[in-house]
Amino acid sequence: MKFSVIIPLYNKAPYVAKAIKSVLAQSFTDYELVIMDDGSQDDSFEIAVNAIQGCGKCHVYRQKNSGVSMARNNAVAISQGRYLCFLDADDWWAPTFLEKMSSLIEGFPEAGIYGSNYTIMNETRHKTRVASVGVDKGFEKGYINYCQVYAKTMYMPLWTGAVCIPRVVFEEMRGFPKGIKLGEDFMLWVRIALKYKVVFLNESLSYYNQDADLHHRGVGILNVPKYHMLWNLRELEDVEKTDADFKALIDKLRLFHMYPYLLEREYRELALQELAKVDWRKQPLKYRIKYYLPAPFLRIGRIVVDMGHKLKNRTN
Repeated sequence: MKFSVIIPLYNKAPYVAKAIKSVLAQSFTDYELVIMDDGSQDDSFEIAVNAIQGCGKCHVYRQKNSGVSMARNNAVAISQGRYLCFLDADDWWAPTFLEKMSSLIEGFPEAGIYGSNYTIMNETRHKTRVASVGVDKGFEKGYINYCQVYAKTMYMPLWTGAVCIPRVVFEEMRGFPKGIKLGEDFMLWVRIALKYKVVFLNESLSYYNQDADLHHRGVGILNVPKYHMLWNLRELEDVEKTDADFKALIDKLRLFHMYPYLLEREYRELALQELAKVDWRKQPLKYRIKYYLPAPFLRIGRIVVDMGHKLKNRTN
């Protein structure tokens, strides 16, 4: 079997049937579907079971709530495909996703991970758009420098619902890191990208659903630092010292993520410790101003920005 499609499932009752349907509609049929319900408290499990009735290569399992990483890892352990694809239960694929992944594998057999572009669905705010991944204009497919491409526009060139990984590489990396609630996918992708070639297809084949209600999402807006990727990259500290592309990306991610933590008294010191690792000489003036204002001014700025977002949403 060529592909194992892995869907972790937790309280996604309004969405999971659509995700499953998009897998069953694939033009490439040499695959199995493994769904791991992570202790859902709604009707997700029952809906998934009903959605796969009559499909001999589709399976639904249950586990005690252990987080999305364990749900994916345990599903992979049960699966049998040579290549692994992941789809969250509130997202969906174009019918040719697996077909195009198969073609990428044939054309670039030495890669450690494959990905395609994707469409960000936010119909509530009328912002449905193809991700502006930082590849060169006219780029169609081929090898990319993952860190450079990510840092260019800060759109993920590898997104969970649009990747394919050889099983041997996944097992070498020991799967998704346990216990991480924000960025567990990034931690796996970047570890692969630092060792193997990355192939990207600049064609939107997957749909990232940002309209899913927060009640049905696995992560909140602000996670305890121990659950956040940036506080769990100790194994890559030496890489940060020697790889300029990785360093540039990590610093940009710090600037992107640390602001709300800096505003919280409970996490301010931890945020300052993380920001101290940034090479400020290479950062735009706006970030130096943003992060070095006294805390009261930072909080006022946050209130103004939040009010602006609320006003914009109302007008939309």
